[in-house]
Amino acid sequence: MKICDILNKNSILTDFVGKNKEEVINELIDSLKGDPRISDIEQVRTAVLEREKIMSTGVGKGFAIPHGKTNGINSMIAAFGVLKTPIAYEALDGEPVNIIFLLVGLEKAVGPHIKMLSRISRIMNKSEFRDQLAAAQNSEEIYSLFHEEEKNFLEIN
Repeated sequence: MKICDILNKNSILTDFVGKNKEEVINELIDSLKGDPRISDIEQVRTAVLEREKIMSTGVGKGFAIPHGKTNGINSMIAAFGVLKTPIAYEALDGEPVNIIFLLVGLEKAVGPHIKMLSRISRIMNKSEFRDQLAAAQNSEEIYSLFHEEEKNFLEIN
């Protein structure tokens, strides 16, 4: 499974109203409303926010990957956002976050969830790619960047 298989252009945000971690995560979750892969958006919200309470998903270098597993979906789904103004996120490196990749997997599909988290982490570990995402103007450009980066990633691996 590829990132572009689970990420829809409608769930790529570049304008946020939220000013803190929970508000921004909720905006990303709300961007998934109406997606046929979701049967219960509130179960998605609960899974992601409860996971965040266990330990911050701010991994560093301005990037966070909030995630959770739930039966409120029928297949893995994602949302992505680039914030114009970084927010405090309790990241591991103590730095604010401006790039957020939300991942929601099925409760019983632990293996695919972990594999996708790993793939996202490896791709997002490249500072040049993060800079390109941060400079992107709209969801189409961001989606295209993911598509190209993942194509390069698959050729290498």
